[in-house]
Amino acid sequence: MASQRVLGLVLAGAAGQRLAPLTDDRAKSAVPFGGLYRLVDFALSNLANGGIFRICVLTQYKSHSLDRHITTAWRLNSLLGNYVAPVPAQQRLGPRWQTGSADAIYQSLNLIHSERPDLVVVFGADHVYRMDPAQLIEAHLAWGAGVTVASIPVPRAAAAAAFGVAQTAADGHRIEAFLEKPPQPPALPGRPGEAFASMGNYVFDREVLVEALQKDAADDRSRHSIGGDIIPMLAREGAAHAYDFLQNKVPGADGRELGYWREVGTIDSYFEAHMDLCAVHPVFNLYNDEWPILTWVPPQPPAKFVHDDGRRVGRAIDSVVSNGVIVSGGLVRGSVLSPGVRVNSWATVERSVLLHNAQVGRHAVVRNAILDKNVVVMERAEVGVDKHRDRDRGFVVSSGGVTVVGKGCVIPP
Repeated sequence: MASQRVLGLVLAGAAGQRLAPLTDDRAKSAVPFGGLYRLVDFALSNLANGGIFRICVLTQYKSHSLDRHITTAWRLNSLLGNYVAPVPAQQRLGPRWQTGSADAIYQSLNLIHSERPDLVVVFGADHVYRMDPAQLIEAHLAWGAGVTVASIPVPRAAAAAAFGVAQTAADGHRIEAFLEKPPQPPALPGRPGEAFASMGNYVFDREVLVEALQKDAADDRSRHSIGGDIIPMLAREGAAHAYDFLQNKVPGADGRELGYWREVGTIDSYFEAHMDLCAVHPVFNLYNDEWPILTWVPPQPPAKFVHDDGRRVGRAIDSVVSNGVIVSGGLVRGSVLSPGVRVNSWATVERSVLLHNAQVGRHAVVRNAILDKNVVVMERAEVGVDKHRDRDRGFVVSSGGVTVVGKGCVIPP
């Protein structure tokens, strides 16, 4: 990889409608995760930890907070030619917005022409995982591929109508056909119960990518999607290969984390990925100093736990607690608290995700819920306890029973 000039492109323009109301006021990739981070930080950290330091983040939908986060948190050394640059939709090819992931790159071909990389690494911006892209690139070069698709074995039933699926040849990596969300996914060779699902991460030879995008742009029948159009086209040309994510070995990661990859595009998947972090031995370990997840940390004081008087004890059990949090005589169990959260006396927070500056009043109960920024749960109010009442109050309740309260709501008792 050292001799290859690599440009990273992160696709961060998605609206993320299935994550509403968390995406009512922000792009999907800007949604907070794990207390301190935003979803985009995982893709950017993997690229930076893997030695890719020229990165463009393609944005579109409600991108203000995402653009601000990137320019604040992701300042690389420009003296060495390194950068992470947010690139909003610019309508360079006419008065229209991006119509798909392939079109997003096609409308930004000026970035590729300007940088003239040997390889273009394209990552999605809304997954939780660790991956060393250098190993993906190494496989791509060894196979002489035009494109290499990072793929993960999943149960065929889970892949049906959910992921792009690669049908590979007997060698296990050359893609014979690529199917976008097929109802009957093809099985892996010798593994009839599993399918090879695309992770939404790719390595392209520059010339192959540019030619494919130009062909796709001229096709009026195309949906202009990388997974739906570009990869199937290159598979038919014999230029596509699949890289098995289970072969990726990240420094500092143990066996529990092998193959950990969460697509957090729904409320339930977003919530469960947070619950993964609360385990005593988490399957995804945020404490890996050899492959850190990088972000900007707000300059707030350390977390504080106060009161120890009978039932009025400030404590957090099996939880992730960020800086600036005060748990004042309340109980937090199995939850993730972002900076600035307050949990007041005799309150209970269980199996919940509280985003920045959420307030939980005295004797209040929050259970199986997500509170967006600046939500106030008033004294003796309840959230997530009675799902029927939650729906009647206009809150979203997911199919898995998670109540979601949008930004700035005040919840009376």
